[in-house]
Amino acid sequence: MSRVIRATAESINVLEQQTARLELRLLEEEAQVGDLQAKLDEARQEVVRAMAKLQTLASKAEAASAIAEAEIAIQTLQSAAGQPGTPEAAQAEQLLRMSTKAFDEQNYGGALYLANQAKNAAGAGQTRVTSSGRGTLRSGEVLFALPLRLQTLVRANVRDGPGTNFKLLYTLEGGAPVLGYSYSDVWVRVSDESGRTGWVFSTFVGRRQAR
Repeated sequence: MSRVIRATAESINVLEQQTARLELRLLEEEAQVGDLQAKLDEARQEVVRAMAKLQTLASKAEAASAIAEAEIAIQTLQSAAGQPGTPEAAQAEQLLRMSTKAFDEQNYGGALYLANQAKNAAGAGQTRVTSSGRGTLRSGEVLFALPLRLQTLVRANVRDGPGTNFKLLYTLEGGAPVLGYSYSDVWVRVSDESGRTGWVFSTFVGRRQAR
């Protein structure tokens, strides 16, 4: 009977961990959708402004310089993140390809605009990576597409790494607001309102309640 109880308890624990990971991914997707909508609105405004300035043409040299700067910005982002597959890097690379195509078609105004968009995307990614408290990802660590607005569900220990064997840094009371930046297995890397960073067990955090 005791074996059955232990097996049942282990199954429940595994399900709870899987549920916590799914909840984090859902929060990530919701945050990404909101950000994409904001970027879409910004792009529409930019198109309107561009249409009003159709007579203003960028020079070939300006467009070529912007493309080179975009390439450097993307390389810097990939170096800072420690991996090539960040969402901002993928977006910036796509914009850069579009910019290069426009340049080849001698649409230097379009090439300049798209290259600047690529630089902005790469810059946003670098800001997100550096503001998350680490410049290089741990092995197995996966960045969220956007920082997640979370809060602690219970009194939670925050550790120096993703595991109970890492040093205890500080403790957060239940209901403390935090930002989640990445995850590794069942651990989430967070920062609190004072800027302290660390890792917390995923079942100890959840969606931040609206105030």
